Amino acid sequence: MNKWAFFILFTILSSTIVKGQKPIIPKQNDTIVSITPQINSGGKLIEFLSAEVYNVKKMDSMDYLILVGHVKIRQGKTLLYGDSIILNTTLNTLEDFGNVHINDADSVNIYANYLKYIGSNKKAYLRKKVKLTDGKGVLTTDSLDYDVNAKLGSFKNGGKLVRNKTVLTSKEGLYYGETRDVIFRKKVELIDPENNIITDTLEYNTYTQLTNFLSPSKIITGSRVISTSNGNYNTGTRKGYLYDRSNIDDSTYHFIADEMAVDDSLEMGEFKGNAIYTSKDTLGFDLMANNIKANKQKSTFLATESPLLLIKQKKDTLYIAADTLYAGKISDLKRKIPKARDSVGVITDTTLDKYFEAFHHVKIYSDSLQGKADSLFYSLSDSTIRLISDPIIWANDNQITGDTLYLFVKNKKPEQLYVFENAFAINKIDTTSYYNQLKGNKLNVWFEDGEIHKMSAKGNAENIYYPLDNDKNFIGVNHSNAQIIDVYFENTEPAKVVFKNQLVGKMTPLNQTPKEELIIRGFKWNENLRPKSKYELMRLPSQALKKP
Repeated sequence: MNKWAFFILFTILSSTIVKGQKPIIPKQNDTIVSITPQINSGGKLIEFLSAEVYNVKKMDSMDYLILVGHVKIRQGKTLLYGDSIILNTTLNTLEDFGNVHINDADSVNIYANYLKYIGSNKKAYLRKKVKLTDGKGVLTTDSLDYDVNAKLGSFKNGGKLVRNKTVLTSKEGLYYGETRDVIFRKKVELIDPENNIITDTLEYNTYTQLTNFLSPSKIITGSRVISTSNGNYNTGTRKGYLYDRSNIDDSTYHFIADEMAVDDSLEMGEFKGNAIYTSKDTLGFDLMANNIKANKQKSTFLATESPLLLIKQKKDTLYIAADTLYAGKISDLKRKIPKARDSVGVITDTTLDKYFEAFHHVKIYSDSLQGKADSLFYSLSDSTIRLISDPIIWANDNQITGDTLYLFVKNKKPEQLYVFENAFAINKIDTTSYYNQLKGNKLNVWFEDGEIHKMSAKGNAENIYYPLDNDKNFIGVNHSNAQIIDVYFENTEPAKVVFKNQLVGKMTPLNQTPKEELIIRGFKWNENLRPKSKYELMRLPSQALKKP
């Protein structure tokens, strides 16, 4: 307040104070905002309702009403309170000193130490220890401009909003009284017991607790960091919807997708559009799909719409594609898993308490091994991939089929293959139309460094073998039966055949062997079904394959 204004107020108050009443008088160093009001002749006049002391004064063609002590005035549905008020009835403006309170139609209450109010356009300029509350949130700042007509408040020198245990701070902000939205700008931070949100622009609703992200933002929850530039998160329900390829980074995984829906109250999420999950633990796997549903609490995934699982290795990553991919904890399975080589039920290492399941049109690809089946089950506890319903495995020029295939893995490389019932192995001889064949009730295949080392057929074993001389010329055709037939490989090709128990066989010249005797009953070479490359399994758009 300038000295002239202070002198006027002091003179008027001194001449009108009721005996024994101590007036509240502004100090000389208090600041009055200098504003030239725009008179609106159609605006409602400010009405004086009550005060302990009042007086009327005329000065420079202006009429003043000086009010002191529990002052209450009104303009329309807006009530104004204060310790001391100078009301300019000519300009329909006022200045309010001490315990300032604006009640805007019972919906918004604002408190401060000083107020400059323009009645013609219903604009309030509040200074020093300003507090705005709408019944849910409390906004505090040192300087607030409030438009009563528009129910719009703004601050530019720092502000803080508190809603229960949620605290929001920023340099600038806008409060919308009609919608209860607050837009925070510049160095925005939201802190609550669960999250810490850092951004440059953010919209928060004090009633719904919905937070809208309007610029690049980070949502930090423990070790998890969500990065997004478009979306929303409700700090009350702890549910969020994120767009524009947001990503989640945790100590154990990384997630990125075109769209995300997260429910932290249930630890669940759904990820749509070129979704990529990358594990950071020792399991080393990636998951891609156009739709992934995740349950962190149960450690489960359900991937649909062109899903692809990558079991990562240093040299030879294994790719698995299917109509549906699912992952979960073995300890949570309600059904029994057929025993392979180790007990699945007893798990001492919790990191191995995991399985992957694939349904329908399963395809497998690695540089050393390819496969297909109708369904797949991969248990980490016994490192076994189970292929069920019309399974086929290819390794170099070898094709293996049977009713069910168990592929035993060691250090993420094939170690042994066990084929149940109707086992049939076929080896194509270079570029010729001839095939070495081995059939039996059961078949065991052993690998060394990912390459086939030995095959052993048991139970009604049958074999067609084309021996070669030193110049790689065909000697003839060996067609034999035995209880056990072992085939040893060198450089991925059969090099020696050993027959055990009840051997019956014959060797015939190739040109004297009828065509029908060149194949074993049930022979079917399915090279056309064989995955040719990892890109055949990667049916997602190319941008999804790029690592974040």
